[in-house]
Amino acid sequence: MPGSSGISIRVRSSDGSALRLLLAEKHVSRAVLDGGWWPRTWDPEAELPGLIVALSARYGPVRQMQLSGNVWQGRIRRLAAGGLVVRLGWFNSMDPALLVALTERGDQVDLLVVPPSTPQPVAEEAMKTAASSGNLVRAPQILSAKTIASREKAVWDNEGGSTTVASR
Repeated sequence: MPGSSGISIRVRSSDGSALRLLLAEKHVSRAVLDGGWWPRTWDPEAELPGLIVALSARYGPVRQMQLSGNVWQGRIRRLAAGGLVVRLGWFNSMDPALLVALTERGDQVDLLVVPPSTPQPVAEEAMKTAASSGNLVRAPQILSAKTIASREKAVWDNEGGSTTVASR
């Protein structure tokens, strides 16, 4: 994979679990995404506060987030997190694989959103791709490619195609 593998941000979600977020080491103007995030649920009140705190620590205070209105449970308009009140915009036309955060400095942070039900190896690989400084692939295509590759490997293994031999 070209570029860096990104940096992991160690922040807790509102339920106390570790936030699953991988950001590019530095902002590269030609990169399509700034990182990947893997929420545990589609509940914005449970998932977004930790993300807001992490992004604010890295990029400056987040003032607004734009999300797909098709997958998240509930459409709250404002959310308090980390001493900030963040406006949330819900767009049915927006792909569920993308989240856009806007900071007070006017910076835009584009994140891949990995669906909560995604298997761990697929989710981690997708986040690494999204956080790569050389990434030129858009969020929906990253998820499609990683999911297809995972299914193909499972079929290959299930049909006896694995070359791994158990030792005796």
